[in-house]
Amino acid sequence: MPEKLLFVCLGNICRSPSAENIMNHLIDKANLSETIICDSAGTSSYHIGSPPDRRMAAAAREQGITLKGRARQFKQSDFQEFDLILAMDRENYRNILSLDRGGKYADKVRLMCDFCTRHTEKEVPDPYYGGPEGFNDVIDLLMDACEGLLQYVRDRAIST
Repeated sequence: MPEKLLFVCLGNICRSPSAENIMNHLIDKANLSETIICDSAGTSSYHIGSPPDRRMAAAAREQGITLKGRARQFKQSDFQEFDLILAMDRENYRNILSLDRGGKYADKVRLMCDFCTRHTEKEVPDPYYGGPEGFNDVIDLLMDACEGLLQYVRDRAIST
């Protein structure tokens, strides 16, 4: 059974599609495409069907990563569908958990920055209203978090 990861931010056009595509890039490099599957979603319905933000896509492209996908909203069935749900910030985390009325899936929901090894940030900042440097910082932060997450998933697979 492949490990299924879901990355979640507010609108699913900046942070979560970046995390999804960075993770897929790392998974491909590690030849693990058969064992780890990624998707992303937003807690809001603001951008359903939209492609990733062009500024975010430009920052990712500078690191050799193409942002693919269309925004979708997080749904209740995602709790059953995914093994790990990764929130970009505390507000996303709370919004996700508020949909888990019985508290049954709380152990599946984590903050993305929990997996950072180089950065000390606790949340992935939303670059939407800022300048270009914010998008580059987010890509760098997510690269770190995704590398740590990949190691975590590998370690988890070994121990099961």
